[in-house]
Amino acid sequence: MAGKTGAARRERERKPEAGPAGIPAGAPKLDRLIHERLRLGILSALSVNESLTFNELKKLLDSTDGNLSVHARKLEEAGYIACAKSFEGRMPRTDYRLTAAGKRALERYLDHMEALIRAMRER
Repeated sequence: MAGKTGAARRERERKPEAGPAGIPAGAPKLDRLIHERLRLGILSALSVNESLTFNELKKLLDSTDGNLSVHARKLEEAGYIACAKSFEGRMPRTDYRLTAAGKRALERYLDHMEALIRAMRER
């Protein structure tokens, strides 16, 4: 009976050769921070613009103030975007830009998504 228990344990511990959708086992996991729609939109918009103001992002992504603020803060806390606050006359202005870490994270995310797409098309 001890032999069966050891074999069962080894079977459970064995890693699969490929995960879901044919992604190799041990491949990096999808960055859940980026995967959320609005956060992906923020990073995508900043990847093609040197910087964008809060109001520009809000209009571009059709977001509310509160929703954009919460998601931008999460990206800022992760070091993916940088925020600079200033005043334009008496009006507050918030500018966002993509950091080097954010650019790398977005590239990894896109590479992962491309691998998923390739794996699904090869089926």
